[in-house]
Amino acid sequence: MRRAILIALVATLTLGGSAFAQNFPSRPVTIVVPFSAGGPSDAMARILAERMKVSLGEAVLVENVTGAGGSIGVGRALRSAPDGYTISFGHLGTHVANGAIYKLGYDLVADLEPVALLPSNPMIIVSKNAVPAKSLKELLDWLKARATPATAGTAGAGSGSHIAGLYFENITGIKLQYVPYRGTGPAMNDLVAGQIDMIVDQTSNSIQQVRAGNIRAYAITDAKRVESAADIPTVDEAGLPGFHMTLWSGMWVPKGTPPDIVARLNAAAVDALNDPAARKQLENLGLQMPPKDKLSPQALGDWQKAEIAKWWPMIKAANVKVD
Repeated sequence: MRRAILIALVATLTLGGSAFAQNFPSRPVTIVVPFSAGGPSDAMARILAERMKVSLGEAVLVENVTGAGGSIGVGRALRSAPDGYTISFGHLGTHVANGAIYKLGYDLVADLEPVALLPSNPMIIVSKNAVPAKSLKELLDWLKARATPATAGTAGAGSGSHIAGLYFENITGIKLQYVPYRGTGPAMNDLVAGQIDMIVDQTSNSIQQVRAGNIRAYAITDAKRVESAADIPTVDEAGLPGFHMTLWSGMWVPKGTPPDIVARLNAAAVDALNDPAARKQLENLGLQMPPKDKLSPQALGDWQKAEIAKWWPMIKAANVKVD
Protein backbone atom coordinates (compact mmCIF):
# COMPACT_ATOMS: atom_id res chain seq x y z
CA MET A 1 0.00 0.00 0.00
CA ARG A 2 2.77 2.39 0.95
CA ARG A 3 4.63 1.52 -2.25
CA ALA A 4 1.52 2.28 -4.32
CA ILE A 5 1.12 5.63 -2.60
CA LEU A 6 4.79 6.45 -3.19
CA ILE A 7 4.55 5.55 -6.87
CA ALA A 8 1.44 7.66 -7.25
CA LEU A 9 3.15 10.60 -5.53
CA VAL A 10 6.22 10.37 -7.76
CA ALA A 11 4.00 10.16 -10.84
CA THR A 12 2.05 13.22 -9.72
CA LEU A 13 5.21 15.23 -9.14
CA THR A 14 6.66 14.13 -12.49
CA LEU A 15 3.53 14.98 -14.40
CA GLY A 16 3.26 18.23 -12.50
CA GLY A 17 6.81 19.11 -13.46
CA SER A 18 6.13 18.32 -17.11
CA ALA A 19 2.98 20.42 -17.07
CA PHE A 20 4.92 23.26 -15.46
CA ALA A 21 7.56 23.05 -18.19
CA GLN A 22 4.89 22.96 -20.90
CA ASN A 23 3.32 26.13 -19.50
CA PHE A 24 6.67 27.92 -19.27
CA PRO A 25 6.87 30.85 -19.40
CA SER A 26 3.66 32.31 -18.03
CA ARG A 27 5.22 35.59 -16.92
CA PRO A 28 8.27 37.71 -17.82
CA VAL A 29 11.73 36.18 -17.76
CA THR A 30 14.65 38.19 -16.34
CA ILE A 31 18.24 38.13 -17.61
CA VAL A 32 20.61 39.28 -14.87
CA VAL A 33 23.55 41.13 -16.43
CA PRO A 34 26.31 41.50 -13.82
CA PHE A 35 27.60 44.79 -15.23
CA SER A 36 26.31 48.32 -15.66
CA ALA A 37 23.91 49.43 -18.37
CA GLY A 38 25.54 50.65 -21.55
CA GLY A 39 28.44 48.22 -21.54
CA PRO A 40 29.09 45.38 -24.01
CA SER A 41 27.42 42.66 -21.93
CA ASP A 42 24.35 44.82 -21.46
CA ALA A 43 24.16 45.61 -25.18
CA MET A 44 24.37 41.94 -26.17
CA ALA A 45 21.82 40.87 -23.57
CA ARG A 46 19.29 43.49 -24.68
CA ILE A 47 19.57 42.48 -28.34
CA LEU A 48 19.03 38.83 -27.41
CA ALA A 49 16.23 39.61 -24.95
CA GLU A 50 14.30 41.53 -27.59
CA ARG A 51 14.34 38.55 -29.94
CA MET A 52 13.95 35.82 -27.30
CA LYS A 53 10.58 37.24 -26.26
CA VAL A 54 9.27 36.31 -29.72
CA SER A 55 10.13 32.64 -29.18
CA LEU A 56 9.05 32.54 -25.54
CA GLY A 57 5.84 34.52 -25.94
CA GLU A 58 6.60 36.59 -22.83
CA ALA A 59 8.64 39.71 -22.12
CA VAL A 60 12.34 39.15 -21.42
CA LEU A 61 13.70 41.82 -19.09
CA VAL A 62 17.30 42.83 -18.39
CA GLU A 63 18.34 43.57 -14.81
CA ASN A 64 21.77 45.11 -14.17
CA VAL A 65 23.31 43.96 -10.87
CA THR A 66 26.87 45.28 -10.56
CA GLY A 67 29.85 44.82 -8.26
CA ALA A 68 32.82 42.58 -7.47
CA GLY A 69 33.75 41.89 -11.08
CA GLY A 70 30.26 40.60 -11.80
CA SER A 71 30.16 38.07 -8.96
CA ILE A 72 27.32 39.86 -7.16
CA GLY A 73 25.07 39.65 -10.20
CA VAL A 74 25.92 35.99 -10.78
CA GLY A 75 25.13 35.24 -7.13
CA ARG A 76 21.81 37.07 -7.43
CA ALA A 77 20.79 34.88 -10.38
CA LEU A 78 22.22 31.67 -8.97
CA ARG A 79 20.25 31.98 -5.72
CA SER A 80 16.93 32.58 -7.45
CA ALA A 81 14.30 29.86 -7.82
CA PRO A 82 15.32 27.11 -10.31
CA ASP A 83 12.25 27.72 -12.47
CA GLY A 84 13.75 29.32 -15.60
CA TYR A 85 12.50 32.80 -14.83
CA THR A 86 15.95 34.12 -13.89
CA ILE A 87 18.86 33.72 -16.29
CA SER A 88 22.49 34.42 -15.43
CA PHE A 89 24.25 36.21 -18.28
CA GLY A 90 28.02 36.23 -18.10
CA HIS A 91 31.33 35.53 -19.75
CA LEU A 92 34.90 34.34 -19.29
CA GLY A 93 35.37 36.78 -16.42
CA THR A 94 32.22 36.16 -14.42
CA HIS A 95 31.81 32.43 -14.95
CA VAL A 96 35.47 31.36 -15.04
CA ALA A 97 37.99 33.87 -13.68
CA ASN A 98 35.99 34.99 -10.65
CA GLY A 99 36.27 31.48 -9.23
CA ALA A 100 40.04 31.96 -9.00
CA ILE A 101 39.85 35.43 -7.46
CA TYR A 102 36.85 35.76 -5.14
CA LYS A 103 35.54 33.73 -2.22
CA LEU A 104 32.22 33.33 -3.96
CA GLY A 105 30.14 31.22 -1.63
CA TYR A 106 28.97 29.23 -4.65
CA ASP A 107 30.45 26.95 -7.28
CA LEU A 108 30.38 28.26 -10.85
CA VAL A 109 30.01 24.76 -12.27
CA ALA A 110 28.15 22.74 -9.64
CA ASP A 111 25.53 25.41 -8.83
CA LEU A 112 24.60 26.39 -12.38
CA GLU A 113 23.00 24.71 -15.39
CA PRO A 114 24.44 25.84 -18.75
CA VAL A 115 21.91 27.08 -21.30
CA ALA A 116 23.72 28.38 -24.38
CA LEU A 117 27.06 29.65 -25.61
CA LEU A 118 26.68 33.18 -26.99
CA PRO A 119 28.73 35.40 -29.35
CA SER A 120 32.32 36.16 -28.49
CA ASN A 121 34.44 39.25 -28.57
CA PRO A 122 38.07 39.33 -29.55
CA MET A 123 39.68 42.03 -27.44
CA ILE A 124 41.09 45.25 -28.83
CA ILE A 125 43.98 47.32 -27.50
CA VAL A 126 42.89 50.96 -27.30
CA SER A 127 44.20 54.15 -25.71
CA LYS A 128 43.15 57.71 -25.14
CA ASN A 129 43.98 60.00 -28.05
CA ALA A 130 46.58 61.90 -26.01
CA VAL A 131 48.88 58.86 -26.00
CA PRO A 132 51.54 59.72 -28.63
CA ALA A 133 51.84 56.20 -30.07
CA LYS A 134 50.30 55.63 -33.50
CA SER A 135 51.05 51.89 -33.83
CA LEU A 136 51.19 48.93 -31.48
CA LYS A 137 54.98 48.88 -31.65
CA GLU A 138 55.09 52.55 -30.69
CA LEU A 139 52.61 51.90 -27.88
CA LEU A 140 54.79 49.13 -26.46
CA ASP A 141 57.85 51.41 -26.64
CA TRP A 142 55.90 54.21 -24.91
CA LEU A 143 54.73 51.88 -22.15
CA LYS A 144 58.24 50.53 -21.57
CA ALA A 145 59.77 54.01 -21.44
CA ARG A 146 57.40 55.35 -18.77
CA ALA A 147 58.72 56.02 -15.27
CA THR A 148 55.41 54.80 -13.81
CA PRO A 149 52.99 52.17 -15.14
CA ALA A 150 50.24 53.38 -17.47
CA THR A 151 46.72 53.29 -16.10
CA ALA A 152 44.51 50.57 -17.57
CA GLY A 153 40.76 50.51 -17.03
CA THR A 154 39.00 47.26 -16.10
CA ALA A 155 35.50 46.18 -15.12
CA GLY A 156 36.93 44.94 -11.81
CA ALA A 157 39.15 42.09 -10.66
CA GLY A 158 38.53 39.03 -12.77
CA SER A 159 36.68 40.86 -15.54
CA GLY A 160 37.54 40.21 -19.16
CA SER A 161 39.44 43.48 -19.40
CA HIS A 162 41.40 42.58 -16.27
CA ILE A 163 42.28 39.07 -17.51
CA ALA A 164 43.33 40.57 -20.84
CA GLY A 165 45.53 43.05 -18.99
CA LEU A 166 47.18 40.27 -17.01
CA TYR A 167 47.76 38.32 -20.21
CA PHE A 168 49.19 41.46 -21.85
CA GLU A 169 51.61 41.85 -18.92
CA ASN A 170 52.55 38.18 -19.18
CA ILE A 171 53.28 38.39 -22.91
CA THR A 172 55.09 41.78 -22.93
CA GLY A 173 56.68 42.02 -19.49
CA ILE A 174 55.11 45.47 -19.15
CA LYS A 175 53.40 46.35 -15.86
CA LEU A 176 50.09 48.23 -15.80
CA GLN A 177 48.29 50.15 -13.05
CA TYR A 178 44.72 48.83 -13.03
CA VAL A 179 41.79 51.15 -12.42
CA PRO A 180 38.65 49.11 -11.62
CA TYR A 181 35.16 50.25 -12.62
CA ARG A 182 31.68 48.74 -12.22
CA GLY A 183 31.69 47.83 -15.91
CA THR A 184 33.59 48.61 -19.11
CA GLY A 185 30.94 51.19 -20.03
CA PRO A 186 32.10 53.58 -17.27
CA ALA A 187 35.73 52.69 -17.99
CA MET A 188 35.23 53.67 -21.62
CA ASN A 189 33.72 57.00 -20.58
CA ASP A 190 36.89 57.79 -18.63
CA LEU A 191 39.13 56.66 -21.48
CA VAL A 192 37.34 59.01 -23.88
CA ALA A 193 37.68 61.78 -21.27
CA GLY A 194 41.41 61.09 -20.97
CA GLN A 195 41.24 60.05 -17.30
CA ILE A 196 42.98 56.70 -17.94
CA ASP A 197 45.58 55.71 -20.52
CA MET A 198 44.33 52.49 -22.07
CA ILE A 199 42.08 49.44 -21.97
CA VAL A 200 42.48 45.97 -23.42
CA ASP A 201 38.78 45.98 -24.10
CA GLN A 202 36.00 44.04 -25.75
CA THR A 203 35.79 45.04 -29.41
CA SER A 204 32.04 45.58 -29.12
CA ASN A 205 32.55 48.12 -26.34
CA SER A 206 35.24 50.13 -28.13
CA ILE A 207 34.48 49.97 -31.82
CA GLN A 208 31.95 52.83 -31.97
CA GLN A 209 34.32 55.15 -30.07
CA VAL A 210 37.17 54.13 -32.39
CA ARG A 211 35.01 54.88 -35.44
CA ALA A 212 34.05 58.24 -33.96
CA GLY A 213 37.72 59.14 -33.48
CA ASN A 214 37.35 59.45 -29.71
CA ILE A 215 40.02 56.83 -28.90
CA ARG A 216 42.84 55.13 -30.78
CA ALA A 217 42.89 51.43 -31.70
CA TYR A 218 46.12 49.45 -32.14
CA ALA A 219 45.29 45.79 -32.72
CA ILE A 220 42.71 43.00 -32.43
CA THR A 221 43.68 40.10 -30.15
CA ASP A 222 42.92 37.39 -32.69
CA ALA A 223 44.59 35.60 -35.57
CA LYS A 224 42.17 37.17 -38.05
CA ARG A 225 40.70 40.62 -38.48
CA VAL A 226 37.18 41.48 -37.37
CA GLU A 227 34.89 41.93 -40.35
CA SER A 228 33.21 45.02 -38.89
CA ALA A 229 36.61 46.63 -38.22
CA ALA A 230 38.69 45.29 -41.10
CA ASP A 231 41.05 48.29 -41.04
CA ILE A 232 42.40 47.38 -37.59
CA PRO A 233 45.32 44.91 -37.75
CA THR A 234 45.62 41.75 -35.70
CA VAL A 235 48.23 41.52 -32.93
CA ASP A 236 50.18 39.13 -35.17
CA GLU A 237 50.27 41.74 -37.93
CA ALA A 238 51.01 44.62 -35.55
CA GLY A 239 53.98 43.06 -33.79
CA LEU A 240 52.67 41.14 -30.76
CA PRO A 241 52.23 37.60 -32.14
CA GLY A 242 50.37 35.10 -30.01
CA PHE A 243 48.47 37.58 -27.86
CA HIS A 244 45.16 35.91 -28.69
CA MET A 245 42.17 36.25 -26.39
CA THR A 246 38.46 36.02 -27.06
CA LEU A 247 35.90 36.98 -24.45
CA TRP A 248 33.05 34.51 -24.93
CA SER A 249 29.65 34.90 -23.28
CA GLY A 250 26.93 32.51 -22.19
CA MET A 251 23.67 31.99 -20.34
CA TRP A 252 23.11 29.81 -17.27
CA VAL A 253 20.23 29.10 -14.88
CA PRO A 254 20.27 27.85 -11.26
CA LYS A 255 21.02 24.18 -10.66
CA GLY A 256 17.87 22.11 -10.54
CA THR A 257 16.04 23.96 -13.29
CA PRO A 258 13.95 21.33 -15.16
CA PRO A 259 15.66 20.06 -18.34
CA ASP A 260 12.58 20.90 -20.44
CA ILE A 261 12.82 24.53 -19.36
CA VAL A 262 16.57 24.63 -20.04
CA ALA A 263 15.82 23.27 -23.52
CA ARG A 264 13.14 25.91 -24.05
CA LEU A 265 15.50 28.72 -23.09
CA ASN A 266 18.26 27.24 -25.24
CA ALA A 267 15.92 27.13 -28.25
CA ALA A 268 14.93 30.76 -27.69
CA ALA A 269 18.58 31.84 -27.50
CA VAL A 270 19.48 29.87 -30.64
CA ASP A 271 16.48 31.37 -32.45
CA ALA A 272 17.75 34.82 -31.52
CA LEU A 273 21.26 34.06 -32.80
CA ASN A 274 19.81 32.79 -36.08
CA ASP A 275 17.48 35.75 -36.58
CA PRO A 276 18.93 37.89 -39.42
CA ALA A 277 18.10 41.24 -37.78
CA ALA A 278 19.47 40.29 -34.36
CA ARG A 279 22.50 38.64 -35.94
CA LYS A 280 23.31 41.80 -37.91
CA GLN A 281 23.07 43.92 -34.75
CA LEU A 282 25.46 41.59 -32.94
CA GLU A 283 27.92 41.44 -35.82
CA ASN A 284 27.88 45.24 -36.12
CA LEU A 285 29.23 45.30 -32.57
CA GLY A 286 32.20 43.21 -33.68
CA LEU A 287 30.82 40.02 -32.15
CA GLN A 288 31.56 36.61 -33.63
CA MET A 289 28.82 33.96 -33.73
CA PRO A 290 29.50 30.62 -32.01
CA PRO A 291 29.77 27.55 -34.27
CA LYS A 292 26.44 25.79 -34.79
CA ASP A 293 27.76 22.61 -33.19
CA LYS A 294 28.59 24.50 -29.98
CA LEU A 295 25.12 25.85 -29.20
CA SER A 296 23.88 23.07 -26.90
CA PRO A 297 23.85 23.37 -23.10
CA GLN A 298 26.36 20.49 -22.91
CA ALA A 299 28.76 22.33 -25.23
CA LEU A 300 28.71 25.41 -22.99
CA GLY A 301 29.29 23.27 -19.90
CA ASP A 302 32.26 21.52 -21.50
CA TRP A 303 33.72 24.82 -22.72
CA GLN A 304 33.40 26.47 -19.29
CA LYS A 305 35.28 23.61 -17.64
CA ALA A 306 38.02 23.73 -20.29
CA GLU A 307 38.43 27.48 -19.79
CA ILE A 308 38.71 27.04 -16.02
CA ALA A 309 41.54 24.58 -16.60
CA LYS A 310 43.25 27.04 -18.96
CA TRP A 311 42.94 30.36 -17.10
CA TRP A 312 42.90 29.58 -13.38
CA PRO A 313 46.62 28.73 -13.17
CA MET A 314 47.64 32.04 -14.79
CA ILE A 315 45.24 34.09 -12.66
CA LYS A 316 46.36 32.44 -9.43
CA ALA A 317 50.03 32.85 -10.40
CA ALA A 318 49.38 36.59 -10.82
CA ASN A 319 48.28 36.68 -7.15
CA VAL A 320 45.39 38.99 -7.88
CA LYS A 321 44.28 40.88 -4.76
CA VAL A 322 40.71 41.96 -4.18
CA ASP A 323 40.27 44.97 -1.94
